Amino acid sequence: MKKRSLKVVIALILFFISLCFSFNNIWINNSIYIISYLIVGLEIILKAIRNILRGKVFDENFLMTVATLGAFAIGEFPEAVAVMLFYQIGELFQKYAVDKSRKSISSLMDIRPDYANVERNNKIEKVFPDEVKIGETIIIKPGEKIPLDGTVIEGESMIDTSALTGESVPRKISIGKEVLSGSINQNGLIKIKVTKKFEESTVSKILELVENASNRKSKSENFITKFAKYYTPIVVITAILLAIVPCMILGWNNFSNWLYRALSFLVVSCPCALVISIPLSFFGGIGGASKIGLLIKGGNYLEDLSDAEIVVLDKTGTLTEGVFDVQKIETIDISKEELIEYAAYAESNSNHPIADTIKRAYGKDIDNNMISDIKELAGLGIVAKAKGKNIVIGNEKLMNNQEIEYKKCNDVGTLLYIAMDGKYVGYILIADKMKKDAKKAIQDLKKNNINKIVMLTGDRKDVGEDVANKLGIDKVYTDLLPNGKVEKVEELLKEKSQKGKLIFVGDGINDAPVLALADIGIAMGGLGSDSAIEAADIVIMTDEPSKISSAINISKKTMKIVRENIVFAIFIKIAVLILSALGISTMWEAVFADVGVSIIAILIALRVLKI
Repeated sequence: MKKRSLKVVIALILFFISLCFSFNNIWINNSIYIISYLIVGLEIILKAIRNILRGKVFDENFLMTVATLGAFAIGEFPEAVAVMLFYQIGELFQKYAVDKSRKSISSLMDIRPDYANVERNNKIEKVFPDEVKIGETIIIKPGEKIPLDGTVIEGESMIDTSALTGESVPRKISIGKEVLSGSINQNGLIKIKVTKKFEESTVSKILELVENASNRKSKSENFITKFAKYYTPIVVITAILLAIVPCMILGWNNFSNWLYRALSFLVVSCPCALVISIPLSFFGGIGGASKIGLLIKGGNYLEDLSDAEIVVLDKTGTLTEGVFDVQKIETIDISKEELIEYAAYAESNSNHPIADTIKRAYGKDIDNNMISDIKELAGLGIVAKAKGKNIVIGNEKLMNNQEIEYKKCNDVGTLLYIAMDGKYVGYILIADKMKKDAKKAIQDLKKNNINKIVMLTGDRKDVGEDVANKLGIDKVYTDLLPNGKVEKVEELLKEKSQKGKLIFVGDGINDAPVLALADIGIAMGGLGSDSAIEAADIVIMTDEPSKISSAINISKKTMKIVRENIVFAIFIKIAVLILSALGISTMWEAVFADVGVSIIAILIALRVLKI
């Protein structure tokens, strides 16, 4: 950028010296113009020659070279220099715009770890991350990047995951917690047992995703590429005819006039504004999305989002946390603290997930000496003696089996009824917790004119319908196996219009077939799931369903800017092409119609970065 800027500044100074000061000798004036021209134009001429030798004739370098050399031939030195000079200024603007877009993604590229401190033979070795094997122990000091995915086996610390998720608040980790590569250890020394090879780690998958995003072109980008391929030869042939045919009819004494018109026509015809600004708009959209924790794998997916009509959502891990927790405690003649304590003691020797939830909610050490006579009744619950009390904890069937009178609860979730010494004392409700922005996510989708919002879940009917009713989802299908989800999505694909798109949002673990089947697959919380990053077209790093609407909004904004640029560039070019052919506009107007329009189109495209 510095070198290119310096060349432009020097050429600009020489250009204005020659333009503003009339030297007595015309050769001095023209020599200054030629030096200025070579400073900014030699690179373009050499590119044009190289491309011709490779068989790529009709590009912007060829058009610039022919037009400027022709302008020199007819004595229009200032116009020839101006074309190259302002083209290079336009290139500077393009470089600036691309750099701005790249910076949005650069924080993701900074997550690449340089080394890993691995513990081998009671020594610490500094090695490349891809040399570490699964099961080995690595040590991460404060301030270092976590090089591989793994589980904490020693120490506790705060880790910064902002480069991965966009979340600015550090997370606390301790023994048993899973950590992701690319995070930064902030304060404590921690030891991690590696669970994935480097090429399978989160950081590696994300880097691969970002690096390949620009390879997947949108329909608009492909259209512009094809458009330029056919458009450029047509305008070159038209320019040649414009220089020759009128002279054949009117006489060759006006050849220089018609040649000037043809050269102006060539300068205007360069499709730079479209070829540069359209891909830049998509690149900017992808870069802007990454700022808020949205990884979009290509411009084609960004474009398709703007046509979304149906959104299909998984329940567990997408709209709910996927972690079962104690949601409610109701008691009779006993405190909530006592109820959860007796329940935890009774469940202390069970390995059932429900027992783990109860013990986690109690959160204190359990004295096993105060527990006896434990009986685990399959499909019913547990009978035990804890702290001198006879505890019965389980479902309705257990209460009936033990002939205990209880008050039936209609809450949706897993209900544990508890009796103490033969008397019913309350219940504990365990349920999956709704994500805090789940309701907002559905409201935002409706504001975005999504015709149909559907939820698919393998959970029970009462649980699925309860979640759907609370969130305001249009339709819910429950008790579905993975193949059942595929069948439902196939049915829903038939309901959309020809142009419309179906989005499926899942947690990526067991939803890979549906993510691949949908027009656009979005993975929630993809950081913990390999299959999410593999199968999905878009990954929401922050685990927030409300980001679905953010992605749609970015897409619509990007497409609006793309359409504005196409209409603006084509309208100006057609107008100046006609004026050039009629001899009304000069090469100065031609320069504006090419470089000026390109710069304006680039500035319009930069708006997409403001998310």
